[in-house]
Amino acid sequence: MIRHTALFKWTTEATDEQKAAVAAELASLPPIVPSIRGFVLGADVGVATGNFDFAVTADFDDEAGFFAYRDDPAHRDIISRTITPIMAQRVAVQFRF
Repeated sequence: MIRHTALFKWTTEATDEQKAAVAAELASLPPIVPSIRGFVLGADVGVATGNFDFAVTADFDDEAGFFAYRDDPAHRDIISRTITPIMAQRVAVQFRF
């Protein structure tokens, strides 16, 4: 299994509506992308300083499943329409579990 985790910091100008749109749009992906085996996301709860603002974790059977998700047109559209306009920073990792 491959787990993909991406963390985002939003720009200071990002609105609550824009942040909510990111979560809602990403949450629509599991029924659309067949290779997704597990999917969770959420905003940082603010219990520690210095954290990123938002995280998404997706699980796949293998690398091919991850690449299918990464390159899926619906996913790419969500990135360009909702994430990129408010993203200040992104880090990601893919690992086996």
